[in-house]
Amino acid sequence: MGKGGTLSDSVIKKILLSYSYVAIWIFLSFTVIVYNKYILDKKLYNWPFPITLTMIHMSFCSTLAILLIKVFKFVEPVTMSRETYLRSVVPIGALYSLSLWLSNSAYIYLSVSFIQMLKALMPVAVYSIGVFFKKESFKSDTMTNMLSISFGVAIAAYGEARFDVFGVMLQLGAVAFEATRLVLIQILLTSKGINLNPITSLYYVAPCCLAFLFIPWIYVEFPVLRDTSSFHFDYVIFGTNSLCAFALNLAVFLLVGKTSALTMNVAGVVKDWLLIAFSWSVIKDTVTPVNLFGYGIAFLGVAYYNHAKLQALKAKEAQKKVQESDEESGRLLEEREGGDGEGHKKNESEN
Repeated sequence: MGKGGTLSDSVIKKILLSYSYVAIWIFLSFTVIVYNKYILDKKLYNWPFPITLTMIHMSFCSTLAILLIKVFKFVEPVTMSRETYLRSVVPIGALYSLSLWLSNSAYIYLSVSFIQMLKALMPVAVYSIGVFFKKESFKSDTMTNMLSISFGVAIAAYGEARFDVFGVMLQLGAVAFEATRLVLIQILLTSKGINLNPITSLYYVAPCCLAFLFIPWIYVEFPVLRDTSSFHFDYVIFGTNSLCAFALNLAVFLLVGKTSALTMNVAGVVKDWLLIAFSWSVIKDTVTPVNLFGYGIAFLGVAYYNHAKLQALKAKEAQKKVQESDEESGRLLEEREGGDGEGHKKNESEN
């Protein structure tokens, strides 16, 4: 603190930079979601091929990641054996491909606002799967909070004006696969000391994801695209869309690296409300009072979950500092006792 209790220039600069990282991430995440909706929605750009769109993203991201790592040496690759890649990265790539495929498909059937409401179930899915794989301990109060989030989303779904069962199943499937992927990252990579940032993640996971998507693409979308003589690849639309998707990954790296993952979770809540407002005011999606009431309940549950995570993180950091302080005190005591012992021996020898 400076004179008169004012913040120093360095602290103000750090705060402004943190808000800038949050703003960049929200803008890019917002842009990618709305852009994907625009491309896939039959009433807008009318290009309902989610697998192909995801494959374009993965091809673009793979190419840029390889250039950044192999050519420009922007990031150092992680040392990884072939066995580790097959056992750890390949399952994560398979889940990522399914998550992206289903989530992009949902934009064809559901409104942007309702999809954001359904995404509030992500903490529920991550916690439940974490308990199943024994990465999270079961706590009755946490589970009660998870049930309140689920209850809020159920009310929001009940009040949805354009409810589509198939679209809801697609989005719930995407949430389930994404939650499983996040838990498996902890089990298969983090536990082995392998930490991937978004660029190295794309370097290893994107080509794998592209290979998995190629299988359903051959049978589901390729025949339709082959028979659609009127289709011409729009390099401007798909190029800028892919660039936004890649920039979003860099923004995640910037936001988490310079702030924290918890900051991204809180920023994600702000982004969801902005998307709901945008969907209602610009895209003219119907948002009912029941929608908002249900999502409000889910929002409070997610906010409480993030608060509990923050408190647990603070408690863990405080415990770590106490432990380090105790170890330092013990080491100093040992050094002092050792010094006294040597001094006593020296006096005895002189006598």
